[in-house]
Amino acid sequence: MKVFESPEELTAAVGEHLGYSDWHVVTQEQVQLFADATGDHQWIHLDAERAAQGPFGTTIAHGYLTLSLLPMLAAEVYRVKNVKMGVNYGLNRVRFPSPVPTGSRVRVGITLASVEPVSGGYQLIGEAVIEREGGDKPCCVAQTVSRVYL
Repeated sequence: MKVFESPEELTAAVGEHLGYSDWHVVTQEQVQLFADATGDHQWIHLDAERAAQGPFGTTIAHGYLTLSLLPMLAAEVYRVKNVKMGVNYGLNRVRFPSPVPTGSRVRVGITLASVEPVSGGYQLIGEAVIEREGGDKPCCVAQTVSRVYL
């Protein structure tokens, strides 16, 4: 994990690849809980028998479930000390180039694209790439926008 002592130190790292999270298994239980929380019960996510005959040969995680793993995964890549709090501010771009079959292991790599001052803190833009172990394309590519407040 990359630890920045201050936002100023973070600013000096713009353009740097900050590292990778640990690998995490995306379980069918997570997929079911996400479906229940969001009301997205499409068969490709939940019906193992039908999904076995589908285009991926198994159930797959929701794209938005994969995206929602970003805060957890990013927390393993870097953190900024000496700030009061950090918040997710939004996303500029998101794509899901390949599926995440349930049971897959995923991780994120993050490159720091920019750090700009905002009222009370700094806005960070990160290029996040979630990859699946053994996959040939990323599962999710997102430009994240977050803020840290002093």
